[in-house]
Amino acid sequence: MTLPPDPRTHLASGTTRAVLRIQHRILDTVRAHLTGLGFTELLPPIIGPVTDPGARGAKQVDVDYYGHRYKLMTSAILYKQAALFAFDKIFFIAPNIRLEPLETAHTGRHLAEFHQIDVEVAGASRSDILELLESLVSRVIEQTLHAEAAALGELGRDSAVLGKALLSPFGRRTHGEAVDRLRQLGHDQSSDAEIDWQGEVLLAAEAEQPFLITDYPKGSRGFYDRESEQLPGFLRNFDLIAPEGYGELCSGSERENDYRKIVTRIRETGENPAKYEWYLKAAREGIPASAGFGIGLERLTRYIAGLDSVWQASAYPKVPGVPSP
Repeated sequence: MTLPPDPRTHLASGTTRAVLRIQHRILDTVRAHLTGLGFTELLPPIIGPVTDPGARGAKQVDVDYYGHRYKLMTSAILYKQAALFAFDKIFFIAPNIRLEPLETAHTGRHLAEFHQIDVEVAGASRSDILELLESLVSRVIEQTLHAEAAALGELGRDSAVLGKALLSPFGRRTHGEAVDRLRQLGHDQSSDAEIDWQGEVLLAAEAEQPFLITDYPKGSRGFYDRESEQLPGFLRNFDLIAPEGYGELCSGSERENDYRKIVTRIRETGENPAKYEWYLKAAREGIPASAGFGIGLERLTRYIAGLDSVWQASAYPKVPGVPSP
C-alpha cells in the first residue's frame, strides 16, 4: 500500500478532488435523509473524562484539561445515549482519534483520525435500527450513482458493480455462522472474539452486496451493547460489511440502559465503574432505551469510490505511525 504524499500533491490531485466530491455527496445525502425522518443533528464533544473503551487494539489519547485527565474521543457512543434526554432521534458527524497499532498502517482500512456518522434512536429495537441503516446506506449509494457519475468515472469505479448493492435486501449471518465459514476457508477465527480484520476481508471478498453480521458473543464488545434475553451470552448487536473485500463499514446495537447491568458489565471488563461517573449518573436517572450505529465516513467513501486505501478518502490523512500535517 502506498502512503499519502505531501498535502499539496494530495489536495491538487484530480483523484482527490473526485473522492472529496463523492464524500460531500455522501454527507449531503446523510443529512437530508435523516433530517427528513425527523432527526436532529448535534455537535459531538471532542474531549471528555472518558471515551469508548471498546476500540479494539487502539490506544486512547490523554489531554490535560485544567489539571484533569481527559480523553480525546475514540467514539461518541456514551454521549449519543445521553443526547436522547434532549431528542428522541439524533445524529452526529463525529471526529474520532484512535492510535491504532502500527501494523494497521498497511491494511488500507485504518486511520488514526477519522469521522463517524453516528445515529441513535430512543425506543428503537435492533430490527428498527437495521431497517434505518439499510435505507440510509442504500440512499447514499443511489444518490452517488445518480449525482456523481462523472466523479465515479474519473476514479474508474464500475457503477454496475456498485449498483448491485441496491438489487436486494442486505444479507445477514450470525457471528457463529461467520466463524464457521471462515474456518471452512482455512482462517483460524476465534468463536469468542470479534471477526478479525483478515476475516472480514475474506468474507467481504465473497460478497457482491453489503451484508450484516449479528449476535456477537458477550465479552467481545463494549458494555453498552445489550445482552439478548432470548440468547444469553450473545449481544443484540451487528456489523455491516461492505462487499468486494472492503470489510467493516459500521457497528451498532441495541443499548444497555439498566444501571445495575451497566455497572456489572463494566466490572466484567476489568474497569473501574468510578471512571464513568457522569454516564452512570445519567443511567441512574433513566437514560432512554435505544439502538444506534456508527458508520465510518472514510470507509464508506472508500467503498463507494472503489479506492485502494482509506487514506485516499481524507483531505488530511493520518495513517497510523506516519507523521503528517
